[in-house]
Amino acid sequence: MPLINKLGTAVPPGPAPAALTRLRTALTVFFALDGFLFAGWVVRIPAIKQQTGASASDLGLALLGVSAGAVVTMTLTGRLCRRFGSRPMTVASGALLSLSIALPPLTHSALALGLVLLVFGTAYGAINVAMNSAAVDLVAALRRPVMPSFHAAFSLGGMLGAGLGGLVAGGLSPAAHLTALTGAGLLVTAAAGPALLRTPPQAAPEATAAMDTYTGAGAGAGTETPTGANASRRMPPRTRRIVILFGVIALCTAYGEGALADWGALHLEQDLHAHPGLAAAGYSLFALAMTAGRLCGTALLERLGQTRTLVAGGATAAAGMLLGALAPTVWAALLGFAVTGLGLANIFPVAVDRAGALAGPAGVAAASTLGYGGMLLGPPAIGFLADWFSLPTALTTVAALAAAAAVIGYGSRRLSGPERGLSGPEHGPGSMRRQARTGQEFRHGAEPRRPREPRALASTDHRSQVAQSPHGDG
Repeated sequence: MPLINKLGTAVPPGPAPAALTRLRTALTVFFALDGFLFAGWVVRIPAIKQQTGASASDLGLALLGVSAGAVVTMTLTGRLCRRFGSRPMTVASGALLSLSIALPPLTHSALALGLVLLVFGTAYGAINVAMNSAAVDLVAALRRPVMPSFHAAFSLGGMLGAGLGGLVAGGLSPAAHLTALTGAGLLVTAAAGPALLRTPPQAAPEATAAMDTYTGAGAGAGTETPTGANASRRMPPRTRRIVILFGVIALCTAYGEGALADWGALHLEQDLHAHPGLAAAGYSLFALAMTAGRLCGTALLERLGQTRTLVAGGATAAAGMLLGALAPTVWAALLGFAVTGLGLANIFPVAVDRAGALAGPAGVAAASTLGYGGMLLGPPAIGFLADWFSLPTALTTVAALAAAAAVIGYGSRRLSGPERGLSGPEHGPGSMRRQARTGQEFRHGAEPRRPREPRALASTDHRSQVAQSPHGDG
């Protein structure tokens, strides 16, 4: 007998709570593994540069292989996730990432390094889209905004990978270190992968409702087994525009991350005359603050909702970066970096979640591609602006884009529907009834109207069953 939700309408049965808990744990492990492996590679870049004999410019071109492989693969992975499911793609990408990280120390020229980094970037882009798509499905099944917790695991994995890499760098060659990471990655994939593969696909009404409501697709377009006709369905122009908006929000956030990673320490040392050790701690403080913000992200989203979290995060990051860029003392700048990390922490996870809720893996792929583009755009843009004006002035563009993310997030609040995974008087059954109404308006291409006082649900027809769950951003 099908389960009955709050409105008394039938919903498809899904995995038991224990199965969802195992699924969440396994997915968290894959997010941490991604950050761990990528950080392990990053800390060995200097040694591999020396091994290949590459110049700075040659190394820069070789490193573009990571970016090129990731960007090209993200869109393709979205299609593969719709075809085969995001969880099998997560496991396959985790195995490929683990294997490919052993390739860079085997090269002895910049050209060979660039080619193997193309493979590494392909795996990195694939796992990011696949696991974020799986996380979107799980958020819908749990009906809780837990996406930031997954990204916190990525951050923690990155910190662990960088710390461990720094400890063993003096005693292990790059080949030994990265080969060990391959073994560890394959073991973790083998241990956590079965939980992703064996858990029955969650028949989350939220995911199905989002795809049906906003794309007009048939039932099942947002489920974990999107095969058949729905696998090749394209996003309608309206949905694509909304997804792009959330992709731009992700871009604004990633721009700041990339800029601070490459230019934060230089600003502290060059402009504020900080000791090199203290300057190096600037980005670490930023990363720690971002991790802390993501660990608190679920509670924050449950309390404020997604729109307010986007707006508050963007405004906080803008204020923090203005302080970090223009402060006259090192300690004030460090405080600004920490505030910026707290502000940016949950913007990217929320943006990807919203894009995935609207368009499934294709939405995740589009938002991730734009976000990754922001991370690539940030460092060179800051460099050019620093040459034309000054580095502190250039860093204020991080504040400008954070403020832009807040404005876009607020402006798009009625385009993406009511928020999901929330509780309370503004997000209870009345909110679900309002979503059913809003979903019908979106389906017919009309702008959503401000709903009147909610009425008792008079019927349980197919339309109310499809669009009854909170799954948007109001």
